[in-house]
Amino acid sequence: MSGEAGDAALVARLAGHRVVLCRGLLGELLMGLRPIGIDYMGAQAAWLRRLGIPVLVPQLPSAAPVLDNAAGLARLIEGEPLRVVLIGHSKGGLEALAALLRPEVAARVVGFVALQSPFLGSPVADWVCGHGRLHRTSRLVLRGGGFGSGHGLLDLTVAARRGWMQTNDALIAALAARIPMTSLATVLPPGAKGAYAVTGWRLAGLGWGPNDGLVPASATVLPGARHEILIGNHRALVSRGCGQDPVAVLRRALRAVLPG
Repeated sequence: MSGEAGDAALVARLAGHRVVLCRGLLGELLMGLRPIGIDYMGAQAAWLRRLGIPVLVPQLPSAAPVLDNAAGLARLIEGEPLRVVLIGHSKGGLEALAALLRPEVAARVVGFVALQSPFLGSPVADWVCGHGRLHRTSRLVLRGGGFGSGHGLLDLTVAARRGWMQTNDALIAALAARIPMTSLATVLPPGAKGAYAVTGWRLAGLGWGPNDGLVPASATVLPGARHEILIGNHRALVSRGCGQDPVAVLRRALRAVLPG
């Protein structure tokens, strides 16, 4: 099912629900650049609103620690009168998952879509945090730009993410048994160019396999969730002009977590 007929069916499934879009690192900056033609979740939010579906974009500092933002997200969902579908890009997906582990949040959520979220960490974060001067400079820039403390960078490292996932594996399994979840990854196409390609080929050369320039596809696997790999860079699933149609991606993902 596609086009208007497919959207009409989706609207029926989403009646009485709100879609919450959780931004990734620097997401507030990218959203603020929409007036000059930069798209970041904007096309997706506009499409949902055209369909009459309520949308919320939590105003959380994207470089804050994952658990701090998860707590803020939890407060918003607990006070939300409508049932919720959670959509998280990159770090936003990690925060959404952490919030979902709270029973009072899970009780209000009917579906979860993660877009390019490094559940098992990003080696790029390891590289940044492993270089003292670069890490300190990055945190200063993030704090100075109003994106939070910058401590969220450490939460994206491989050791931090794998440790958290292992600690919470039983809770995640129980959650996946109750709430439909899907995790979408991307991998760079052959011959890709630009900044993502530079880091992407480096990651592949170091043995991290296919990736989107920041996150290996293998790191996006969420136990118990449907997993799919598409083509594109790290913003391809949330931004027009990056290799995918973000509205079509979200349409399919919502159908996957809202069967019927």
